[in-house]
Amino acid sequence: MAPAQNLLQLLQSRTIVDCDTMDVEVPKTLGKFVDCTSNQAIAYFELQKPIHKSTIEDSISLAKTLSGKFPEISVKELAVEIAMVKLQLAISYHVSGYVHVQTNPYYSYSTPSTITAARRIVQLFKYLDSAFDTGRVCIKIPSTWEGLQACRVLQESGTATLATALFVIEQAALAGEVGCRYIAPYVNELKVHFEAGFVDHNKAQRLCLHAQRLYEQEGFKTQVLPASLTSTDEIMALAGVHHITIAPGLLKELAEKPASELSVASLFDEPVVKEKAKFVSFKDREAEYRIAFTRSGNGEGERKLGQAINIFCDMQDKIEGMMIA
Repeated sequence: MAPAQNLLQLLQSRTIVDCDTMDVEVPKTLGKFVDCTSNQAIAYFELQKPIHKSTIEDSISLAKTLSGKFPEISVKELAVEIAMVKLQLAISYHVSGYVHVQTNPYYSYSTPSTITAARRIVQLFKYLDSAFDTGRVCIKIPSTWEGLQACRVLQESGTATLATALFVIEQAALAGEVGCRYIAPYVNELKVHFEAGFVDHNKAQRLCLHAQRLYEQEGFKTQVLPASLTSTDEIMALAGVHHITIAPGLLKELAEKPASELSVASLFDEPVVKEKAKFVSFKDREAEYRIAFTRSGNGEGERKLGQAINIFCDMQDKIEGMMIA
């Protein structure tokens, strides 16, 4: 293998790199990525582009046609799901792995509604492209207790899931126990992307390392896929993690910086502690999990999760507001 010429290539030599976007031009122009992740915020900003006027119109029209098939949701909500699936279908031809779609964040505290939404999204992929392999769909679900129980059911029935908006080891442990395909620890709380000048001084980089080593110790198949990154240094400090998903701007920076400019060491080069870490099972212990989660980090994980759900709900509202015929 030829030596890495830039930081992106250097990262790809140690970690599977995914793109965090719904812009089909990103995987077409910036190189080969494996998965493509998304969420309501990414969908909202992508659908605002003039080139997606017809995507919105077609999604509204199809939602009206299919409303009888999915009476549990409004036409606007169905149109949002259709639009997100359309965007990810276009990208699916340019990545080799999963395309990720996030369930409606308003269902974050309802296991049944999350399961129904996930299955509906998978159905929409097949409806829009009968030849598409729905085994390539990964459903992103916020890492609440209810969301992780939905992941449990979905994984058991063959649908891949990603536990997103994950901030503490208790969430990671439960996600591993219920069999999530991935977890997405947010290195920075979501607010950093929406409030200029805000800095998260309690970044979750070390959580990524702890979660990956916990999974290896316990034999869990769940893979760690960090998200919500703000700099190339943050990214390179995670070289060696299973997967990592990166926004277009940072992908470009990595591709433009020579490998010789690497300025940080990876946390994953730290020696493995020989003593086995204590593992606490929460799989069927809801009350114990909830108090442990509330107490973790003096409540910071719970606060950051609530913040992320609120932001995603705001974005869901904005996309639904676009779905007007």
